[in-house]
This record gives sequence, structure tokens and C-alpha cells, in this order.
Amino acid sequence: MVKLSVIVPFFNVQPFVPDALHSLRANARPDYEFLLMDDGSTDRTPQLLEEGVRTLPGARIIRREHTGVSALRNAGIEESRGRYVTFMDGDDWLAPGYLPQLVAAMDDLDVDFVRTDHLKCTGSTRNIMRAPHGRRNAVLDPRETVLPADRPALVDYAYCWAGAFHRRIVDKGIVHFPTDLRTAEDRPWTWQLHLGAESCAVVNLIGVHYRRGVTTSLTQISDERQLDFVRASERIFSMLAADKDGERFLPKAVRQFCALIAFHLDQIDRFEPAMARRLKATCAAALSRLPSDVLTGVLDSMDLERSSKIRRLRWRFGGRSDTPQPESDVMDNAGTPGAVVA
Repeated sequence: MVKLSVIVPFFNVQPFVPDALHSLRANARPDYEFLLMDDGSTDRTPQLLEEGVRTLPGARIIRREHTGVSALRNAGIEESRGRYVTFMDGDDWLAPGYLPQLVAAMDDLDVDFVRTDHLKCTGSTRNIMRAPHGRRNAVLDPRETVLPADRPALVDYAYCWAGAFHRRIVDKGIVHFPTDLRTAEDRPWTWQLHLGAESCAVVNLIGVHYRRGVTTSLTQISDERQLDFVRASERIFSMLAADKDGERFLPKAVRQFCALIAFHLDQIDRFEPAMARRLKATCAAALSRLPSDVLTGVLDSMDLERSSKIRRLRWRFGGRSDTPQPESDVMDNAGTPGAVVA
């Protein structure tokens, strides 16, 4: 029986493929499988995968036309056979022996999913990023790790590759990704995980080396795909509207959205003027559809710099109207909407 399935999407990451494959070899076991998902790469990524798979036990290459990381991960999930599933990005790498420790944690705790810490790697700089939950190596209720609203919580830790997921929730569809979002897909995915799973844990394990500043990364783009964070946030709001704890959790989701808006406003100079206006108008329209008391409470609890930016945005772009605007109208008028700890 396959114990662990490792799903690794690749798209035009030729310089990083050797490091990724080398790290997988240092973690290979007879009962692991490695699904190397090529998203229609046009550089030498396919050739490097063909060469590397010969010396990586349990590896197979699965090729798709360029469909995006969410569809590619979903295809990997459908192909997977492991009791547990985990992810790695093709431009990242793992510490030797990390995967066996991850599997041991899943075996010992028998939870629906486990979250781990990771290393953020920017050039030669390494920073330890802790999963924002203090209680470690204990079975937790995922819903109870959503709050507090005004401080970092586990639901803010939107990194699918920092952990592992049990087959029982994989088969329920809880681990699948939304394919209509080009960026920020990890945000509703994380909420889906916390609302749908029954148990989780955070473990003291650092093995994923997350490479930042890669030019091919979607975090580096400055076109309309970045606006998908608005639709991602509104999807979370819709999920909460149908959830038994939705009213209790809504301030957290609204705070996340406001933090994302503030982040993008800080980065506004990298957008063309027309795209910057679309971003502001789209955000203002989305803010206008939120319950005013919840939004006011969130802005009052945020630091003055970020809350002032959002309040100015609402005034300047007419987002203070209490009259809801249909999402279809917002898309037509403001452009297509598309990540940051609250």
C-alpha cells in the first residue's frame, strides 16, 4: 500500500528542478509515490523531469496542458493512491528526512490534517516561519483554530505544502482547490479545510524550504490575476453565510480581506494606472457589500495606517454605499477581482 503521495506541480522552473528532485530523493521510501505534474512547460523542465524520474523511486510524470496550479494539484489528487497526501512546489525543496517525520506525525496523531512550520528562503537568507498556533503535537478542532479575529491564527496559514492530509478528507473533496481563481486560491482552500475537517494538529517540524522572489511565481505578477483575491475573499464570505459558525467567524474573514487590500494598496505602484483604478474600485465595491457593523468593528481593531487606507478607499471610490451591488455588475464595471496575515 502507498503510504504517502507527494504532488509536485512544475511550470517553467528549469533552474530549480534539480534541487527539487534531489530533495525528493533524500526523502524517498518504498511506500511513497511522487507525482511530478508538468503544467505544459515550454523550457527544459520536461527534459529534466524525464532525466530525474529514472533515479527517483516511486516517481511518475503526469503531463497536462497549461491549466494553472489548482487544476494541476487537483489532477494529482485524483491520481494519488497514498493514505496521506502532501504537496511541494516545483521551485522549492525539502530537508532530508522531512517526509518520514511528517508521516510519523500523521500516524501518531491520526488527525485529518497536520500543519508544520517552514523556512522562507530569499536568496541566501533563511527565516523560520511558524504556523500560528501555540499548542503543538495535540489533537485540535480545526474550527477552534480559526480565531482570534484580531491576531494571527491557523486559518491565516494558507500554505498547502506545509503539512499533510489524510485520505478520508481527500476523498470528501475537502483538499481539492478552486480552479476558477488564478491567484489567492489558497485562501478559500484553507477555510474549506478548517470548516470541513474534524481534527488537526500542529507539529514542531521544519522541512519545507519555500523559495521567495522567483520571477515565475504568481506572487510576482502585477496584472489582473492579482485581483482574484477579491473573488477569493467573497467566496469565503459565501461559505460562512451557509455555515453554522459563520457569524462568529465573519470578523476574521473580513479582517483577512482588509489586510489583503492594504497589502495591495502598498504595492499599487507596480500596477498600470488603469489596473490600479480597477483594483481600488473592485475592492471598494466588495467592501460595500459587507455588513457595516462587522466592517466598522474590524477597521476599529486594525492599526491606524492600514485602517485609514481602507477608509479613504471607501470614500474616494464610493464604497460606503449601503446598497448592495450584484457581483455581476461589479465585475462588469470594475474588472475581474484575485495573499498576507491579518
